[in-house]
Amino acid sequence: MTAVAVAAALIGLGTVLPASAVPARADIRSGLDCTTWIHNNDPLTGGVDCTNNTNGPITFHADIVCGWAPDVQGNSVTAQPGGTEESVGHCAIYSTGIGHIGWTVE
Repeated sequence: MTAVAVAAALIGLGTVLPASAVPARADIRSGLDCTTWIHNNDPLTGGVDCTNNTNGPITFHADIVCGWAPDVQGNSVTAQPGGTEESVGHCAIYSTGIGHIGWTVE
């Protein structure tokens, strides 16, 4: 009986959680296939190159985490269907370096 009660409780939890609680890969959700990078000669410059895998244009920008300096957003760019675009940003000179790069669909 205890196993049945536990199973029923677990099934009930599945209906209580919001759909957003299930993580999704960003490239599937946004229609973009992206690669992040940090510049070879300037470690405070980074960006993201994204290919649009949809049938319509997608506008996006890079989100760059800059250590102890304020985080920055790269330039907004629009990738046409099948096209690849690049968004670039630069951290402040007093930054401890780029800690993470992501992207946001606008």
